[in-house]
Amino acid sequence: MNAAIIFLILTLLMVSGMPVSIALGLTVLSFLFGFTEVPLESVALKLFTGIEKFEIMAIPFFILAGNFLTHGGVAKRMINFATAMVGHWHGGLGLGGVLACALFAAVSGSSPATVVAIGSILLPAMARAGFPKRFGAGVITTSGALGILIPPSIVMVMYAVATNTSVGALFMAGVVPGLLLAMILGGVTWWRARKNNYPRLPKASWAQRWDAFRKSAWGLFLIVVVMGGIYSGIFTPTEAAAMSAVYAFVVAVFIYKDMGLKDVPKVLLSSANMSAMLLYIITNAALFSFIMANEGIPQAMADWMLGNGLGVISFLLMVNVILLLAGNFMEPSSIMLIFAPIMFPIAMQLGIDPIHLGILMVVNMEVGMCHPPVGLNLYVASGITKMGITELTVAVWPWLLSMLCFLVLVTYWPGLSLWLPRALGMM
Repeated sequence: MNAAIIFLILTLLMVSGMPVSIALGLTVLSFLFGFTEVPLESVALKLFTGIEKFEIMAIPFFILAGNFLTHGGVAKRMINFATAMVGHWHGGLGLGGVLACALFAAVSGSSPATVVAIGSILLPAMARAGFPKRFGAGVITTSGALGILIPPSIVMVMYAVATNTSVGALFMAGVVPGLLLAMILGGVTWWRARKNNYPRLPKASWAQRWDAFRKSAWGLFLIVVVMGGIYSGIFTPTEAAAMSAVYAFVVAVFIYKDMGLKDVPKVLLSSANMSAMLLYIITNAALFSFIMANEGIPQAMADWMLGNGLGVISFLLMVNVILLLAGNFMEPSSIMLIFAPIMFPIAMQLGIDPIHLGILMVVNMEVGMCHPPVGLNLYVASGITKMGITELTVAVWPWLLSMLCFLVLVTYWPGLSLWLPRALGMM
């Protein structure tokens, strides 16, 4: 009964058009004053302890690093390197876009940032080369979603915060699925380009490829800094985030010199605004999780599901359906912080690995970012291409369909996510 009341209040507030973060906070306060005897002092304490976790510090640092890289010319050099490597194949610029998105995802941690950084440069170039607008928009919108699956990933950090899971293990678990999804999206791009005889670039010589790599190396080295540092134990994921922010600043301002010192305050302010928004959502989601746990709702749901014979296959299918439906109305951060604490205890009782559940949820978030009505990547791509959301939805469907097939693969093949962290001794 309490669960029904909580979700009814939350749904009504969200349907009214209220931001998710405020809706979460008001749901908690309404339930506290009307249906429980929980002292407000404990709520105030939870408000502060909810964001006291060390891992949360990684979020503003990764956002800052991504902003420096987006404004600092790193994306342009990565695109040049990617097109030099694969541009001579069918749909060369499109394939270069997929590869560039995968590379930028490995240094930014954000899907919208990846779409902006790669799309704003590559989409006009694809239009000039004779590619249909819809083709380019479909490639970049869906490939940009790699930003939250290929580590580092801000959404993975949020899952780790919500479930007390290892951030480092999550990052490593995202590597193989991320690379496989990039290959699948590249395959769809190649197939459609070959079918429609889209343009190809002249094959670059090895000297040209080496030159493109040399110019992009400073940006690409950030992958080594973050992932190598975490795996080798030199620093924690949070410290890696701080290192990436400092490194991105040095590269953008002093090495590539695409950004002057006078531009730094603007980047800092933009990063602070985005960080404050996410931290506000995290704070209210922590309160929501506190109320759910206090009322024993996740445990009651787990007992009910197990009592009715719900197995692993059925539960994972249910998780996918719920998350895909939630993706129609909410953005990834809110979905992760609301649903992860609910699904986590049930998964543990069913023997599902928390790392596998985390990657499964992240892939669902990827799909949600690419379909209407609130897909963030769609809106970002719409701003770049000046295309309507309906037209963009039609444009992305071949790639979106392949992502749904990939979701089924990730759901029922845990080894795809768990092999690398196990091989590295992180689990």
